[in-house]
Amino acid sequence: MIDLRSNSDSGPLQQMAEKLREEAAEAPPPPATEEVTKETQIIAIYGKGGIGKSFTLSNLSYMMAQQGKKVLLIGCDPKSDTTSLLFGGKACPTIIDTSAKKKLAGDQVTIGDVCFKRDGVFAMELGGPEVGRGCGGRGIIHGFETLEKLGFNDWGFDYVLLDFLGDVVCGGCGLPSARDMCQKVIVVCSNDLQSLYVANNVCSAAQYFRKLGGHVGVAGAVINKDDGTGEARAVADKVGIPVLAAIPADDDIRRKSAKYEIIGRPESPWGSLFAELADNVATAPPLGPAPLDQDQLLGLFDGSDVGRDVVLEPATLEDVAGPQQARRKSLEVIYDRGV
Repeated sequence: MIDLRSNSDSGPLQQMAEKLREEAAEAPPPPATEEVTKETQIIAIYGKGGIGKSFTLSNLSYMMAQQGKKVLLIGCDPKSDTTSLLFGGKACPTIIDTSAKKKLAGDQVTIGDVCFKRDGVFAMELGGPEVGRGCGGRGIIHGFETLEKLGFNDWGFDYVLLDFLGDVVCGGCGLPSARDMCQKVIVVCSNDLQSLYVANNVCSAAQYFRKLGGHVGVAGAVINKDDGTGEARAVADKVGIPVLAAIPADDDIRRKSAKYEIIGRPESPWGSLFAELADNVATAPPLGPAPLDQDQLLGLFDGSDVGRDVVLEPATLEDVAGPQQARRKSLEVIYDRGV
């Protein structure tokens, strides 16, 4: 090992040691006192598959843009369907596919290859592997690595909305909370047990990473297809997060979204709902939720709805292997005695 403290060598090594001492002796720059002029809010949205995350985000991002905000919507689901409503059903080239094609051609990916816009909303899809041919979480990680190379951290958006597939058990899907890549998380749910189970899991993941030193919190829930039965509000209240908006189970909304029509417009009958959601999303602080255990979650539902009257009956060896197998004393192989 070379000792930089030695004065026996007046050559390059000693000069480097002196330079390091000079740098160490320099006083750090004073803390910034200027007013922060702009800070990007990065918000990750989770929810069970088919619950309406893409519908909610497309209309939310559109409304935010109409309010004068600079918004980037990023689809982080391998299905690459987040931006389909925003672009009238048209498929958006994904970062994963574009990056692979450019690499084969010896070219570099540019922003114009993967980022597209409509009426002030900027949008892109990370994409993922083909069905059964790779890890969706790894595709998400690769997509964000590409975004960083494109200068994502310097783009200066007011809001970046990340649409993630529902489960957070995968490292790639849990990326925003695990690596503090966003400030807050929002869950989209409905009044059914399965979507609320996923929402509760998201709260559990956020709280887990906060205990490890992370800072990402849950800002609240959006209830989609709200039929007024109240289970989602009860879960949100128990977990300790606000309801940011309740989008009704309305046939007009269903028909228009099925035709890839944006309803989050100021002049739309639903404009005020999405304007209020935009305001709530902007101002809701990241909270540390108190996730429920399985019994607490089931306890918010009527027993007949979730099958809590079922009794666990232990199985026997005879049940699973049949009477003959159950009577066998061992797996010892018995050979013919005449051999």
